[in-house]
Amino acid sequence: MTTFNHGWSPEQLALKQTAIDFTHREVTPHLAAWERDGEIPREFQKRLAHAGLLGVGVPEEVGGDGGDLMDVCAMQEGFMEAGWSGGLMAGAYTHGIAIPHIVQAGSPELIDTFVRPVLSGDLIGSLAITEPGTGSDVAAITTRAVRDGDQWVINGAKMFITSSVRGDFVTTAVRTGGDGAHGISLIVVPQGTPGFTVSRKLDKMGWLCSDTGELSYDDVRVPDRYLVGEENHGFYYIADQFVTERIWLALMGYGHALRCLNLTLRHCQERDTFGKPLVANQVVRAKLTEMHRQVAVARSYTLEVAQRHVAGESVVAEACLAKQTAVDTAVWVADQAVQLHGGAGYLRESEVERHYRDVRLLPIGGGATEVLTDLAARLLGYGVN
Repeated sequence: MTTFNHGWSPEQLALKQTAIDFTHREVTPHLAAWERDGEIPREFQKRLAHAGLLGVGVPEEVGGDGGDLMDVCAMQEGFMEAGWSGGLMAGAYTHGIAIPHIVQAGSPELIDTFVRPVLSGDLIGSLAITEPGTGSDVAAITTRAVRDGDQWVINGAKMFITSSVRGDFVTTAVRTGGDGAHGISLIVVPQGTPGFTVSRKLDKMGWLCSDTGELSYDDVRVPDRYLVGEENHGFYYIADQFVTERIWLALMGYGHALRCLNLTLRHCQERDTFGKPLVANQVVRAKLTEMHRQVAVARSYTLEVAQRHVAGESVVAEACLAKQTAVDTAVWVADQAVQLHGGAGYLRESEVERHYRDVRLLPIGGGATEVLTDLAARLLGYGVN
């Protein structure tokens, strides 16, 4: 089995091992059923919280377990190495995109009402930015919120919103000002608010156990105090968190790839063809070695960018490129894993088949590769003079 542990402190190695042990105990026996059911049991959040794994990277003063992004990376590496699906990672840790803006700029009331209960496993939050007609172009959203006395009245729709079906609240990007990035705010909308509905639960190629919804806002009224931070500053709060989200997706990418490598190595060692193990063929060994090389490169680049971000450097372009490197690795390695498994790799009962479906979302979610490449080009000074 291939594992990468260099770069971690003793404490981070222990955290990674805790994540692996938790997976074997609490995830492996149930994951296939969760994937079939299309849902993660709500009590799973409590299990994560009880194990001290739900609030890693979130300050203790708001109910988290402390630590920084590198601790999150070590934990997630353990989860993925032990076999988490993309849907489980996205669904169990949606708060990684739902609450950071509240932690950063929200009032004490918002933190007490939403952040602390999420980190104790009692509430599930989600983040709604994408709309039916607006994907990676965040500045073009059209869902509008108009102030009416001490309330906001919201009208519009959101699409592809992770954990919104079972979620208890949605941190929603809305237009409160003029066109473009300067007119966007963030408002928390609790589930059950009149006029706020999940129009439908979406069926997806992968991420099956992660619920994904289309949302409708029809004269939804929420208190003015549910505004996150300052009015018309929402785009900047969102942009501040994009680096972390893209590093998180890069971690998922090389995590899927490493898991696929290990599953495929075991299969090639155990599977006999033409009187010898598959791994005895030079072409197979060459593929396995190339899979290893790509995983190692993606991991090194991702963790370097994460370390630089923790150190306070601006790594917006580098995070875009780390995500692309890791998710391209995931797509290629998962494809080779299915190929080397042969017909068995094409069956739903095969774990590599699940990874093959799950990784296909990664070059799309969190900013499509094409959009992020163009953003990186501009930040690196490669644009038109």
